[in-house]
Amino acid sequence: MHCPFCNAPDTRVIDSRLTPDGKVRRRRECGACKERFTTYESAELTLPRVIKRDNRREAFDESKLRCGLQRALEKRPVESERIDACVQKIKETLMRRGDREVPARIIGEMVMDELKTLDRVAYVRFASVYRSFEDVSEFREVIEGLESEPST
Repeated sequence: MHCPFCNAPDTRVIDSRLTPDGKVRRRRECGACKERFTTYESAELTLPRVIKRDNRREAFDESKLRCGLQRALEKRPVESERIDACVQKIKETLMRRGDREVPARIIGEMVMDELKTLDRVAYVRFASVYRSFEDVSEFREVIEGLESEPST
């Protein structure tokens, strides 16, 4: 780390602490001018690229994920904090997988799993669009499947 005061190449770490937001705070001292300064370090985490149904690849877009959830949850009694937590959980799951690319289908299934716990009506809405329901019998199958599961 170069000193921001004299640009000397050798600085030493005096103290390191983890901040509440997950960054590492380091207090440093320059070996040449003896000035002290603070640096913050954070991990650079990247989300995988998304493989669409037509095999196009595009960067993961959190706004698309959030928009899809909000559309399914429109006029439903779900707090925005719960939607934010859902988006964060899906992003963390994708990062933990460690894949460079992930099919959009897997993200869609993650959304459906989250919606099933958030709001069952929103789950049925999302499933009807995501799985392209053609008739009422497909709605009936999904609803019967939900009724057979214990509610959360």
